[in-house]
Amino acid sequence: MLPARNGGRLLKTTVYPRIGETVLWETLPNGLPVCVVPKPGYARRFAFFTTRYGGMDMRFRLDGRWLDTPAGIAHYLEHKMFDTADGSAMQELAKGGAEPNAFTSNAVTAYYFDCTEHFYENLRILLSFVSVPYFTDESVEKEQGIIAQEIGMIEDNPEWQVYRQMMQALYRHSPVRQSVAGSVESIHRITAQTLYDCHKAFYTPANMCLVVVGDVDPEEVLRAARGVLPQESGPAIPRDYGREEDLTPHMARIEDRMEVAMPTFLLGFKCPPVPEGEERMRLDILGDLACDVLMGESSPLFTRLYSQGLINGTFDSAYDLLPGAAYVFCGGDSNDPEAVQQAVLDEARRVVREGVDPAYVQRIRRASFGASIKSLNSFEAIASTAAEGCFQGYDPFRFPEVYDSITQQDLLDFIRDNIRPERMALSIIYPKE
Repeated sequence: MLPARNGGRLLKTTVYPRIGETVLWETLPNGLPVCVVPKPGYARRFAFFTTRYGGMDMRFRLDGRWLDTPAGIAHYLEHKMFDTADGSAMQELAKGGAEPNAFTSNAVTAYYFDCTEHFYENLRILLSFVSVPYFTDESVEKEQGIIAQEIGMIEDNPEWQVYRQMMQALYRHSPVRQSVAGSVESIHRITAQTLYDCHKAFYTPANMCLVVVGDVDPEEVLRAARGVLPQESGPAIPRDYGREEDLTPHMARIEDRMEVAMPTFLLGFKCPPVPEGEERMRLDILGDLACDVLMGESSPLFTRLYSQGLINGTFDSAYDLLPGAAYVFCGGDSNDPEAVQQAVLDEARRVVREGVDPAYVQRIRRASFGASIKSLNSFEAIASTAAEGCFQGYDPFRFPEVYDSITQQDLLDFIRDNIRPERMALSIIYPKE
C-alpha cells in the first residue's frame, strides 16, 4: 500500500508487521491529530471523534478565571451535543445509513458511527455537530429529566455502587470520587451557558482526535476535517484535579445494603499516578499482567478460592489508569469478602517470596498478548486504542515490543510494591436485611 498524500506531501505511514496493521497519521494546521487505519476490502467503515474531556474535568481555567462546574457536566454535554438548530444529528446520521453513538468516561468523551454507505457525508455531519454546539435553556432543562432517570438506574445498580464506594474509599480529593453521570442535584445546576463554556474549553481541535478505520481514502478524510472544523484551535486549558494524593486510602472499608442476592465486593489498592508517555503503556500492560499472574482465572489463588466457594465466575481483576490516579482492583460476588481479601494479601506475599513458575508466566503472557491481537478485529477497539495513545503520548500499536520487554521480575516487583495492606480499601454491598 502506498502512503497517502496530503497537499503534495506524504502522510506519516507506519507499518506494523507483527500485528498486520498499517496506520497513517497527520496533524492538521489547527492542531487536530487524524489517524486512518486502512482496511481494504471491508464494507464497514468506522469514525471515532473524541475529546480529552471527561467526568473528572470539573474545575478548569477559561478566559483568565477558574470555573467550578457541576459533577456530571461532561456526560450532560455529550447528551446535548446531538441537538442542532435544524433538529437532531442522530436523525441526520440515521438517514445516511449510519449507526451513531457516544460515551463519556472519567477522562474522555467520544462520538462515533459506523456505516457501509455515504461515509464521507456522515463524517461531515459528525464533525459538524460536535464542533458547532446548539443549546437553549429550554432544551437543557428538558434533558434534566432524562438524565435524572439515567442516574436513578445507575444508582440502583449494585455493580456501579460498589465501584463508586471503592473510589470514595481510595481517594480523598480526586474528582474520580464523583460519578461520571453526576447526581440529580448536580445536574440541576447545569445551564446552557455552562455547557457553552465547557465546549469552548475542551471541544477544540488540538484537544481532540479523529480516528477512521475502514476502506477509506485518507485524503478524503482529511479534506472533510479541514473543510468542516475551525481553522484554529483554542489554547490549552489548565485543569485542577484537587490536592495531590498520598498512597494511603481515605478509608479502609466502606459498605452499604441493596437488593442483592449475596454480597458483592471490590478490593482496591491505591497505586502511584503514572505520567504520560511510553512508560504509561508499559505500566498499563504490566499491571494487567501482574493481576492475571496473581489472581486471574488460571492462577492458583483463583482455583483455590473457587473450589472453597469463596468466589464464583463473577470474580475479576484489573489495573486502571486515570488522570492523576491509578489503582488495582478485584472483586465479584462472595459470601465472605473479608476471607477473599486476606487470601489476596497472603498470596501476594507468597508470590513475592517464592516467585512463580516461568512456564506459568509465559502462558499468561501469551494469553494476554493473544487477547490484544484479537481486539484488533474490532474497529471500535482499534479507534479507541489509537485515540488513547494520541492523548497519552505513546504509540499504542507497539504493544508487541512492550510485551517482549516485561520480565518475570517486573511482575513480582509490581505485586510487591502495590498489593499491600496499607494501600487497600474494601467496598461491600450487602443484601438488605
